Amino acid sequence: MSTGEADTIELESSSHIQVASGLDTGDDGHLSPTTHSNSVYETRYQKSLRHYLTREALPKESHYRNLNSIVDGSVRPTLDDLHNNTFRSEQQRHAGVDPDAGAKNLRGKVIKFGWLEGVYMRCLLNIWGVMLFLRVSWMVGQAGLIYSLVIVVLANVVTTFTTLSMSAVATNGRIQAGGVYYMISRSLGPEFGGSIGLMFTVANSIASATYIIGFCDSLQDLLKYYFNGALIVDGGTNDTRIVGTITLIAVLGLAIVGMDWVTRVQMGLLFLLIGSQIDFVVGAFIGPLDDDEKARGFVGLSSEVLSLNIQSDFRRDDNKDQSFFSVFGVFFPAVTGIVAGANLSGDLKDPADAIPKGTLAAILTTFITYMIYPVMIAAGTMRDALGDKTLFVENMDNTTNIWENPTFSDEYCYKGGEGGTGNISICEFGTENSNQVMELMAAWGPLVYAGCFAATLSSAIASLVGAPRVLQALAKDKLYPGIYGFSKGSGANNDPVRGYILVFVISLACIMIGDLNVVSTLLSNFFLAAYSLINFSCFHASLIKSPGWRPGFKYYNLWVSLVGGIMCLAVMFLVDWITAFITFLVIIALYLFVSYRNPDVNWGSSTQAQTYVSALKTTLDLNTVEEHVKNFRPQLLVLSGAPGSRPPLLDFAHSITKNISLLACGHVIQGPQTQRVRNTLTRQAYSWLHRHKIRAFYSVIEGNNLEDGARNLFQLVGLGKLRPNTVLLGYKANWRKCDRQELKAYFNTLHEALDMYFGVAILRAPQGLDYSQIIEDEDTPVVMNGNDNSIAQVTEEKPGQSGANQLTQEVAKLLGTLNSNTRSTYYRDGTDSEASSPPGSPQAQRAAAVSDETDTADNHRRTSLANLYRGPGGVELSKDVLNNITMFKRKQKKGTVDVWWLYDDGGLTLLVPYILNTRSQWAGCKLRVFALANRKDELAMEQRSMANLLSKFRIDYSDVIVIPDVAKKAAESSRMEFDQLIEDFKAKSNEEINKGNEGILISEAELLGQREKTNRHIRLRELLLENSRDASLVVMTLPMPRKSSVSAPLYMAWLETLTRDMPPFVLIRGNQTSVLTFYS
Repeated sequence: MSTGEADTIELESSSHIQVASGLDTGDDGHLSPTTHSNSVYETRYQKSLRHYLTREALPKESHYRNLNSIVDGSVRPTLDDLHNNTFRSEQQRHAGVDPDAGAKNLRGKVIKFGWLEGVYMRCLLNIWGVMLFLRVSWMVGQAGLIYSLVIVVLANVVTTFTTLSMSAVATNGRIQAGGVYYMISRSLGPEFGGSIGLMFTVANSIASATYIIGFCDSLQDLLKYYFNGALIVDGGTNDTRIVGTITLIAVLGLAIVGMDWVTRVQMGLLFLLIGSQIDFVVGAFIGPLDDDEKARGFVGLSSEVLSLNIQSDFRRDDNKDQSFFSVFGVFFPAVTGIVAGANLSGDLKDPADAIPKGTLAAILTTFITYMIYPVMIAAGTMRDALGDKTLFVENMDNTTNIWENPTFSDEYCYKGGEGGTGNISICEFGTENSNQVMELMAAWGPLVYAGCFAATLSSAIASLVGAPRVLQALAKDKLYPGIYGFSKGSGANNDPVRGYILVFVISLACIMIGDLNVVSTLLSNFFLAAYSLINFSCFHASLIKSPGWRPGFKYYNLWVSLVGGIMCLAVMFLVDWITAFITFLVIIALYLFVSYRNPDVNWGSSTQAQTYVSALKTTLDLNTVEEHVKNFRPQLLVLSGAPGSRPPLLDFAHSITKNISLLACGHVIQGPQTQRVRNTLTRQAYSWLHRHKIRAFYSVIEGNNLEDGARNLFQLVGLGKLRPNTVLLGYKANWRKCDRQELKAYFNTLHEALDMYFGVAILRAPQGLDYSQIIEDEDTPVVMNGNDNSIAQVTEEKPGQSGANQLTQEVAKLLGTLNSNTRSTYYRDGTDSEASSPPGSPQAQRAAAVSDETDTADNHRRTSLANLYRGPGGVELSKDVLNNITMFKRKQKKGTVDVWWLYDDGGLTLLVPYILNTRSQWAGCKLRVFALANRKDELAMEQRSMANLLSKFRIDYSDVIVIPDVAKKAAESSRMEFDQLIEDFKAKSNEEINKGNEGILISEAELLGQREKTNRHIRLRELLLENSRDASLVVMTLPMPRKSSVSAPLYMAWLETLTRDMPPFVLIRGNQTSVLTFYS
């Protein structure tokens, strides 16, 4: 065979695999095959291709399981393995754990069911419920045959639409235990899923009691009609309690024994149920066996009787006037058993195949019977019958046709149903009055009673078995506190024995009540709410067109699902609008509770996808919105480093942007770093922001120094018009002692921001902003030295989780390097002290030494400011340190915010303090505005002009102060202090300044050229000390760092002069574009 052709590997007679023959085939050009009966394959392919040619892995199912399943002992290589030519140890390659692996090690026989016994049979048992025997005949009597068939069709349309939606959801990936709860929670998220899951558990627990009570009522009827009214105790509630308790204990014992026995018993009940229906059909065709049956309304199949029952005859029943919709509401619960099989999804061999096939087959089967039985009842039974055999026989000779007998008319029988008139008795028989019509028409009545028993017991078993499994799945997800203990199962099938006991207790309490007619409608509404959400799940997933929405079941449509969901809601209100309203309140309450708890889950729900779609659409729409000065808002890019290292800086920024504008955190690190490191830093940053309730974005970028990294951030952060317009930095307090190139990079960062038309703000706090070496963040581990260069110990991230549980070695290495060499990080503000600054290094995530439960508990425990920050080892910080860290998070004492609006920068210097003044933390502080006057004799005019401008801007202020003598020569002592600041940076001669140190030394020419500006800043310091020493916050226009005119040390000396030994100080410079306007 020539190169490029293909070998055909015959696996079966009907399947072939083409294998390219691009390998060396030896001398004769052919590989030597090994042949077995009907299988031919090449022996050379018995070993993995990976061992011969490549480290690539061939596609296989195990690569796509949760985490890194090691079902077959292999995992897909990472991108680092392939691209960077790294190699991980076997221990690390198999670090993932198959979530199903634990189940495989359990002892005992694992029972899994196919679609026939797992879904079809259980749905039949629930849809052929007690309503079939007790309410179908009543529906025919009230609504007539035509409306009855319409009701059956409409009810089945709703369930069919719901089943189509459920089938689509069930086939969109692997379905685990939890049934309806699992499908809704994974489709719509934990809020909806948690609401329905808890409601479904409670509803099934109560429903189990109602079915058992229905069984007791049928048993009492049997004793009444066939055993001369025999009693157990009183023939009422006490009998129900005794028989119900015994029955419930038997059902509980059956459930604990195991699903195998549950299936056997239900199979027997199904045969009994089918036998009772055959008995009814046979009896209908045989006709009445004696005059007693005729007197009670069964006259035999007849077209004339059928014609009498075609039209409706709605009457008053159960203390209310019946109508089409009320009858529909009574019948609809009969067809709501469509999720009986889905609730046992964890016990099915292939849920994705069994649920659609079994449920649709059950609906079709029961639909046929529900269409046939009303016709037979309408054709064979009168609406009203007195039931008096003697009178019936006496009047037979006076009528031509049996249905014309007067005992079926008003002459002998009052049809009102609630009271007779005169000597006329109330009709006790007929489709309008008796619930035992099917028993009357059957060939042998007791068999119908047995069928009724089978229907009630099978439904009770299904509810008692299904509810604990839903509760178990709900408990595993930890959506509600205090229920995690119910997640533990026993045996090979992980049976929820604890859940069985809980449901038993709830059901027993309900049985002791003895009458649950009040809550029966509410239960139906709970089920309908679940069905509505199933439809909405399918509709929503289809609507947003997420690439992950790929159901194996193709016979669905998003609009059909929407109609199905709306129909379920409509039926809820048709059944009873009061209970429908109560259902909505319960769902909303549970939704809000789960949403408030904000469970740490990531299920890839359609609501998550909707968030992306909505955000994308809104961001794109924003591009078409014209900018206007009235809508300007400061959108901040904060050069924060790792967010946890500078809490005051982020708190201050958040007080500006909270709920009104964009906040982005920029972090520059030394590169190159692996993507795993960047992912870990990002994950940790968002975790910190979430814990501290700061809504912000985070961007980490690599750079040779702060200037390069910041330039990249300025260019890349943001999307469309949703991008920063102002840069906020921490003041570099250690500028005199840090590396000169580091100082130059900091200074050039300001130039880069201004070159790109950003506003610039610099914040200085008295005690500094960098607390990275004082506080231990929850995600910060004890840092390694970083000497181990091996990559073999790196633990893979776990996909689908919001936070990693293990620290990667690369991050530890990066941290160790940064801690041992302070020059390797490029954003250190040095505000912890005047000495060498601690590095603003990336903080890695805490190693997984604490369980998930502990992490969750810690997140909820840290609710106060004192618990948000801890020292190394978890020690409590001193009050002074804690106050310094949280200075901008706490409410400020009454004081002033002094705004030194020295130069017109477009108004940003005034807008920022105004925004701060609207925040609760700063509400007690009043604005004082300081301005400069051109000449001393224009002082009053300048003051009036500024006050008038502020009034037009609608900015409240307490005082306007105009400074007339800013150009006055500063005091000699102040000048000497300034000279000491720059003493180490003065160039001894012009020759000393070369290309290598340009911009980091101060020449005599520069000092001479900037003499007036220097004096102005020294004079401003004197005025600041005089007027703003006790202010809560000082905001001043940032001096413009003119290119090629001022060096980094001279400029930093100006800033040092202005801000040293002052209250919290913010220097702001807008981009010379108006951000304020007094036009409407």
